[in-house]
Amino acid sequence: MSQKIGVEDTLGQVKQYLTEKGYEVKSLRDNPKSYDAIVVSGQDEDFMGIQDTMTKVPVIDARGLTSEQVYDRLKISLDKK
Repeated sequence: MSQKIGVEDTLGQVKQYLTEKGYEVKSLRDNPKSYDAIVVSGQDEDFMGIQDTMTKVPVIDARGLTSEQVYDRLKISLDKK
């Protein structure tokens, strides 16, 4: 079973890359509590209140990162769970 990753809509290249790597990638418009991790653009530090409400789910700030770097951080974060 693939892990569900919520990705902000503005991160199209990251969405595509993570999908190619085998993750089930969803828009953050879906239920954020159903994700194994979340990737945000960093444009809004507290996107949808996620950092306050989802402390057990890794939140990756993709600001200034390549898709590969986001993937690497995501793997590390998910391996710690």
